Amino acid sequence: MWPGQPFPLGASWDGGGTNFAIWSGAAERIELCLFDDAGAETRLALPERHGLVWHGYLPRVGPGQRYGYRVHGPYDPAAGLRCNPAKLLLDPYAKAVEGDVGWGQPMFGYPFGDPWARNDDDSAPFAMRSVVADPYFDWQDDRPLRIPYHETVIYEAHVRGLTMRNPRVPEDVRGTYAGVAHPATIAHLRSLGVTALELMPVHQFVHDSLLLERGLSNYWGYNTIGFFAPHNRYTAGDARGQQVQEFKAMVRTLHRAGIEVILDVVYNHTAEGNHLGPTLSFRGIDNPAYYRLVDGDPRYHYDTTGTGNSLNVRHHESLRLIMDSLRYWVTEMHVDGFRFDLASSLAREFHEVDRLAAFFDLVNQDPVVSRVKLIAEPWDVGDGGYQVGGFPPLWTEWNGRYRDTVRDFWRGEQGVLPEFASRFSGSSDLYEVDGRRPFASINFVTAHDGFTLTDLVSYNDKHNDANGEDNRDGESHNRSWNCGAEGPTDDSDVNILRERQKRNFLTTLLLSQGVPMISHGDELGRTQGGNNNAYCQDSELAWIDWDDARAHEVLTEFTAGLARLRAEHPVFRRRRFFQGRRTHGCDVADIVWLRPDAAPMSDEDWHTRHSLAVFLNGRGIADRDDVGEPVVDDSFLLLVNGEHRQTTFTLPDESYGRTWRIVVDTADPLLATARRRRPAPGSRLRTAPLSITVLECRY
Repeated sequence: MWPGQPFPLGASWDGGGTNFAIWSGAAERIELCLFDDAGAETRLALPERHGLVWHGYLPRVGPGQRYGYRVHGPYDPAAGLRCNPAKLLLDPYAKAVEGDVGWGQPMFGYPFGDPWARNDDDSAPFAMRSVVADPYFDWQDDRPLRIPYHETVIYEAHVRGLTMRNPRVPEDVRGTYAGVAHPATIAHLRSLGVTALELMPVHQFVHDSLLLERGLSNYWGYNTIGFFAPHNRYTAGDARGQQVQEFKAMVRTLHRAGIEVILDVVYNHTAEGNHLGPTLSFRGIDNPAYYRLVDGDPRYHYDTTGTGNSLNVRHHESLRLIMDSLRYWVTEMHVDGFRFDLASSLAREFHEVDRLAAFFDLVNQDPVVSRVKLIAEPWDVGDGGYQVGGFPPLWTEWNGRYRDTVRDFWRGEQGVLPEFASRFSGSSDLYEVDGRRPFASINFVTAHDGFTLTDLVSYNDKHNDANGEDNRDGESHNRSWNCGAEGPTDDSDVNILRERQKRNFLTTLLLSQGVPMISHGDELGRTQGGNNNAYCQDSELAWIDWDDARAHEVLTEFTAGLARLRAEHPVFRRRRFFQGRRTHGCDVADIVWLRPDAAPMSDEDWHTRHSLAVFLNGRGIADRDDVGEPVVDDSFLLLVNGEHRQTTFTLPDESYGRTWRIVVDTADPLLATARRRRPAPGSRLRTAPLSITVLECRY
């Protein structure tokens, strides 16, 4: 072994050999462990240490080589130190990982029953292996798409769930990166107007032993152990390190189709859990540096994530790991952005959430990471963790208040009309104060966590018995309404209402200001049978049933039509908030809220009504296009009937528009009747209970 270099961290192949570098402030000695095809282990002490980075270079060692580390140092739980050379550790910077964890006593640093003693059982036969990856890939002419936020439509999906049951995808690539890149998958995404695919966690993760014992698995993947490695079970190939090449090929193919790739990333915790968890990597390398420990008793982990541990973002090495990982996925893997799981935990330098935390300072000044899409899940489970609207200007946020308000409105909650109007018009109360735009709000009605859209209108209560936790897991207050029957029913009236409610939600979502996010399969009627916490269900219960797509062709085409309407009309994707006043050359304000009788809404109306008309003035858009010309569009009138009865709307006078045509009617998705209607100003239009009718005025 040659001395090598302390930078970059990880295993770096240069064509002639591989440099190995690992940071540890607790280590007294570190051994690099190489494994041959038979599993035989060779141990080599890293010869050099520079700035707490241990390193060495091995000639003739290249891609496909399996390796790990053994860290010699103090094992003193009372001081938070848990070094143990009997445990084979993954490289925190490994670009590829092989195998799964073989659960049992050897994987734990303590003997069962005595968490403060040391267990010296060798974990190597049961541990995952790091793999030296080949960095070369022919990206051809691939470049960042840099689609503006206001033109973005996000589709949240799971690599396996998206394609496992799609008969148009070859069986040998279903559930893989190659399956996501298959023409059948891309054709569907393009038909929906999707511009960004947000993938649930693809960083290498671990399946919990308790789930495996119940015959389940960590399907969602929020249990990361490798922040640089694409998950190895999502690859169609069987060569070591193949997942890296296959992931890159997926990104390149999606980019050619005009679709960005956003990763759901979990930098708030790891798969090692609390003090009773296994020793897989970080714990055995430098436990106090990588994890937050309880002040005054470092035997225990400080947890704001509900998973047992939280990464120590107060420590420079944890911050470097996160930033290096983000830059790697942008520069080497060509992804276009990140959605940060439980992002509030990253802002906790002490106990409170601090928007000026070091992590955000680093992101803001980073020339690579600051240029991609940054989406926060703006909450965690700690005190003060709910931070919707509280992130810095560079960030966008999953708008949980949008989800809750829209659900409440369409299930008939009283008194929510003012907030519904605010959420529909871009949530200026949350984002305008610090100079952010409407697209700071990532709008969604459903996501991976909670009911699917079909289940949202089919169940009042969760039905999570399949998870094996006696239906105790998952959110109990779903803001759902079953429309009159719990679960599947033969009642045609209930089924008709459910389909209309789904169209109401999708219409609200895709025509609201902000960035819409569709949960995978909602446009296809995907159901989980009322399970609102399918984190452990890697099965047909959670996968999209593409065979059932024919039964939902109307819903799919309706969704695609809404996406086209949004893409064609900038009035639905404004770059600035409404001002509620007239702009130059306009007789009417940029947005007007009207009662069903066409009179302006009064203060009393906002608190007593559940229906209104919204006028969006296409001539009142205070934007200019790329060549500096004013943006002018058609105007639209949305008749929103939140009542459980028919409501008659009077169209406003000619100052709003002279010729109207119906372009969307959630009670008539095919517009079989509406296409023949051209209602005139001042005419009356009867709308179905719980429905939205959208009229367009062309000038």
